[in-house]
Amino acid sequence: METKTLLIESLDARWEKYKTQLKACQSKFSEEAVHDLRVAVRRLLSLLILLRVVMRDPRIKKMRRALKDQLDNLDDLRDVQVMLADASENIHSVPVLQPFLEFLQKKEKKLLRKARKEIMSVKIAGLSRRIQKLGKTLASAELTDLEITLFSVVDEAYAVVNQRYELVDAGQPATIHRLRVAFKKFRYMIEIIHPILRNSPAEYLKRLHDYQTAMGDIQDMEVTLHELADFDELAPASHDPEPARRYYQVRHALALSHFIEDKGEVVTFWRSAPDQPFPQENRS
Repeated sequence: METKTLLIESLDARWEKYKTQLKACQSKFSEEAVHDLRVAVRRLLSLLILLRVVMRDPRIKKMRRALKDQLDNLDDLRDVQVMLADASENIHSVPVLQPFLEFLQKKEKKLLRKARKEIMSVKIAGLSRRIQKLGKTLASAELTDLEITLFSVVDEAYAVVNQRYELVDAGQPATIHRLRVAFKKFRYMIEIIHPILRNSPAEYLKRLHDYQTAMGDIQDMEVTLHELADFDELAPASHDPEPARRYYQVRHALALSHFIEDKGEVVTFWRSAPDQPFPQENRS
């Protein structure tokens, strides 16, 4: 596929996906709808990061800010819904989670009201006009060495990933979270340019997804333990916090162990420098 065509089609597809998910979320504010909207926003943001380098269009900054605000407004709800789904799935085998589950259900109701109000207030007319103008500008722009430019942006994102990877300390989960944030940005960029990658392994995108998921499992347990601590402070004196705490601590340790065991895979996801071959080229 011609690189410029790829960007034009990606912009159209990601914008349509965002509009579809926003409409779905506004009509039925469910956990699945919130998740799908967040993913659509993140993927559109990643594309705008690439386009900002290619085009230097001032509209992009405003668009990114508007989308980032929407994402931030859903963060707390997303965390609670992930914890609630997990607790609900395990409540029969771990009944000590029942008080925590009820706490999360009450918190979700409050956050749903707040988030629904935020989402229902989103007016995309202005953003839509900017996207349309951006698409026209992209279509008419004379862009040279476009593939080289895109690859250089990914090189920079991957360099940040490697920098944060070198700082990973199993005793400080925050270092893994920082790696995860950088890796997610890198992964979404790869999804955009994947059609123009040569000799990309069939399982490449899945490996990226699985690596990110392993870090996400750790972060989910981190957030859950913090939320559990807040619940324990509000619980009645008769409540024994230890069983639930031990349960999540064990799961946190397992998730951490799983990631640490395979964390070195990150060095196989992209070239180490612009003048170096891609990993799949080394294997051929």
